[in-house]
Amino acid sequence: MRDTNQTIIKFDHDKNFKKSDFVLSKSNKHIYNFLNRWPKWERNFINIIGQNFSGKTHLINIFIKKNKGLRINSHFLNEEDLKKIEIYENIIIEDLTSNINENLLFSLMNLIEQDNKYIIITSLNPIVDIDFKLIDLKSRAKSFLLLNIEQPDDELIFGIILKNLSDRQILLDKKLINYIVKRIERSYSKIHNFIYKIDQLSLKKKRSIDFKIIKEALGE
Repeated sequence: MRDTNQTIIKFDHDKNFKKSDFVLSKSNKHIYNFLNRWPKWERNFINIIGQNFSGKTHLINIFIKKNKGLRINSHFLNEEDLKKIEIYENIIIEDLTSNINENLLFSLMNLIEQDNKYIIITSLNPIVDIDFKLIDLKSRAKSFLLLNIEQPDDELIFGIILKNLSDRQILLDKKLINYIVKRIERSYSKIHNFIYKIDQLSLKKKRSIDFKIIKEALGE
């Protein structure tokens, strides 16, 4: 159990992907606003690029809840998916890498263009930088509008830490969060790992999070 001095607030520990739980800042607001303008987009082919834990899945969940669509993990794309897309206007391919059936992906893109549908692909790297073997697919990749989730700024880091600790039923003083923000590496995965580590240290030491625990989690 946590130290009784640790302030507890009632939040579910499960990941929340609701619109109200998305942390907005200048690092991601341009993509959030763009998705909210659907279908008034300048292109039908969209590539959202971002590090692990940068919020790509959260953005997609918000978009699908509002506009509906078919979500497909790139590693499981198959022939049946080409039939399923008929009733959907928005197709989302998540976690695109070079480990995909290129012919199927190219066929999917052709169907989307032919029927004037919309496709959103999420990936760690820009689709134009993925080493496709199929020449036609390489060419088609150039037609995507690239939307990059930028490195987290101070405002976003603060919000991510606050939300994730709240999900773990931990309320941390703002002074402590600001201390973390000034010292943590600007990386979504590093922030994620830090939150996990600080929670585990607090449980292990059976006391509330203080400067000592924060410094240990930061490796200071």
